[in-house]
Amino acid sequence: MTKIKVGLVGCGRIMPAHLNGYKMLIEKGIDVRITALVARKKEDALRFRKRGEGPPPRVAVGPPGDPLVAPHVWIYDFQKDVDVEVYTDYREMLRKGDVDAVDIYTPPYLHHTMVLDSIAAGKHVFVEKPLAVSVKAARMMVEAAEKEGKVLGVAEVLRYGPDTRMIKWTIDQGYIGEVQMIVNAIIGCYWSPDKIAAGTPWRHKKVTAGGGPSIDVGVHIFDMARYYCGEIEEVEGVTKVFENIRVTRDESGNIINKVDNEVDDTFVAIAKFDSGALGLFTFSWALHGEPTVVDTVIYGSKGCIKNKTLISDDGTRIPIKELFERNASKEVKERFFPMGITDWFALEHLDFLKAIWENTQMETSGREGLRDLAVSYALIESSRLKRAVKVDDVESGKIGEYEKEINAYYGL
Repeated sequence: MTKIKVGLVGCGRIMPAHLNGYKMLIEKGIDVRITALVARKKEDALRFRKRGEGPPPRVAVGPPGDPLVAPHVWIYDFQKDVDVEVYTDYREMLRKGDVDAVDIYTPPYLHHTMVLDSIAAGKHVFVEKPLAVSVKAARMMVEAAEKEGKVLGVAEVLRYGPDTRMIKWTIDQGYIGEVQMIVNAIIGCYWSPDKIAAGTPWRHKKVTAGGGPSIDVGVHIFDMARYYCGEIEEVEGVTKVFENIRVTRDESGNIINKVDNEVDDTFVAIAKFDSGALGLFTFSWALHGEPTVVDTVIYGSKGCIKNKTLISDDGTRIPIKELFERNASKEVKERFFPMGITDWFALEHLDFLKAIWENTQMETSGREGLRDLAVSYALIESSRLKRAVKVDDVESGKIGEYEKEINAYYGL
């Protein structure tokens, strides 16, 4: 396997999570090197290249365990044999940089331009979720990658989490029988009731985010649900705006930043799967008081999976991890966690590299990212039309009134 040289575009708050993933891969002997960093401000890239070279690490913003608060890491701490060039324009990197592949961590409204340019330059591309700001933009990206024979993957990182993969194995082994229903609910969260989500005002503007949590979080939820239960045929739901103004406050509670909110802050969705199973999903980064969280529960004809535990009809309870460690084959364990790697970001980047080496597609390919986005927009269209919406109709562009403003803004 030849060494793959990667350029990273967008040195924002999600960067440390990705760099920690690459650090683990390089320490495991995987033949990949980071050769370029791109940021609009040079100092933002220098922040990650070498200790003492750029500004200090950013102050963490987000709840404990969130990838946005991953520990800071400097590339030269774990990669000492290859220099890293810094650019302030990704197009210059595509022209001059020594890169085989491009990782894009910018906001979604920039994805389609950067991805299409990168593919045209002969590069494989991995891009943060959601795949694009609209379904039409995502479809263009997928079609371009397929036409040029390039790998296009999306960072649907939940699918690579150890618990997610072990639950998938448990379902596939038939321990709960035929899947009948999946439920996931987060009502009120760290950004509730009215914080600017992740400290990023663009998340609250239609033409830059597409939607609120229906898009930003929805693609994650729907990707996980599709991973467990198969394809989603249609969605019926409601999106809602409870907070018209989003703010950032200082430690004393004084408002120091304010943005008009143009997108949903809450959604409730019912999904119908091709298999006949049902899904109930709700998320809000609004609402006051105490949050309510229902971790993913999956019901089947023989039992359920709840709180990472298999619960059978006879009352038997077995932790999923214990069941997996005891009964999964060595081949399955190696396939899910190659070389014993369990870090979500390391696993998704390794999948990207393997797809390049083996001329295959990632588990979270561009096609998968397109479908996740189509499900999310089907939810928004359902709320607009007040009826169930077929996901195929949104993916194909047959239904897409809500997205017209976004596509027109970018000339799509």
